[in-house]
Amino acid sequence: MNRQQKEKVIEGLREDLLKSQATFIVDYKGLSVAQMQKLRSELRQKGGSLKVAKARLMKLAVDDEPGVSDMAPYLKEQIGLVFSDEQFSDVAKVLSDFSKENKSLGLVAGLFESQILGKERISQIASLPPKEVLLAQLCRTLNAPTSGLVRSLNMIILKLLFALKQVGEQKK
Repeated sequence: MNRQQKEKVIEGLREDLLKSQATFIVDYKGLSVAQMQKLRSELRQKGGSLKVAKARLMKLAVDDEPGVSDMAPYLKEQIGLVFSDEQFSDVAKVLSDFSKENKSLGLVAGLFESQILGKERISQIASLPPKEVLLAQLCRTLNAPTSGLVRSLNMIILKLLFALKQVGEQKK
């Protein structure tokens, strides 16, 4: 690889780091080509992408970049960067599930909103339900007081009707 090609790789990695919502560092040592293709396919379906380059080029890409320079200590040996543009929890779930199926894939660290995430934190994020489910739970929680008030008011009216009905039966 000549100097110009290396500069292109560094610039591409830097752009991906800055535009992605979350970035995960994975150790892919020992994965076969078929396993890597399967991982890339699953990541693409969830809005993620896996980039592999020399660790030295990755370190150059994160140098002097605010918010991502904290990743430098994790960029060693045979690692890849997984970028997530949209649903980072879905991408984390794919990585977590794939690492359970294939022991060769290891989660090293992650970066979300300029904060480094450890393996445990990535696993917690992966265990979160999808965004749609969380939004439905939020709507249900916000709707609960209103629906409770409506039921209470409805019961007051029903009690009044039952009382009037009993008064009417007693007068007959």
